Amino acid sequence: MTSNAESGPESGNGIVGASGPTPSLWLNLLKRSSVAAAAGLAVCTLAAAVLEGPAGALSSTAGGLLVMLFFGISLLVGHVMGRNNPSGAIGMFVATYFVKVVGFAAVLFVVGTPAWLHGRWFVAGAVTAVVLWQAAEIHGFSKARLQIYNDPETKETPDA
Repeated sequence: MTSNAESGPESGNGIVGASGPTPSLWLNLLKRSSVAAAAGLAVCTLAAAVLEGPAGALSSTAGGLLVMLFFGISLLVGHVMGRNNPSGAIGMFVATYFVKVVGFAAVLFVVGTPAWLHGRWFVAGAVTAVVLWQAAEIHGFSKARLQIYNDPETKETPDA
């Protein structure tokens, strides 16, 4: 079976050119995820302000910001480690996650629950931030160009 379709230009020689790895993957994910979570958190905070007043709005904001801080630290660690040791970034994610869970739990136990905090709005803000943050991260990872193999250098050969 033969095709009459033209093959077109070779990859990398056309107008678009070859695609390479995504520059600053972790910072791009941080930006995308922060914007998505902040937008959802603004809507949640507005609903809390209308239904519960300023204390509800502050509770919702506190829950969302805590989640954003929690996830943001991981992406910043990924950025720093990814530049110096890309293969070690995953190990640092695990270590950072453990430190964050223990650290945030300790802070919450020491500080306790403030009297003004509305638990339902705190959870609503946190869940909103988690869902939108994760959705933005998944979308960002799906669009990222991760170079798996080192492409060999092409050497120009003179035409004979």
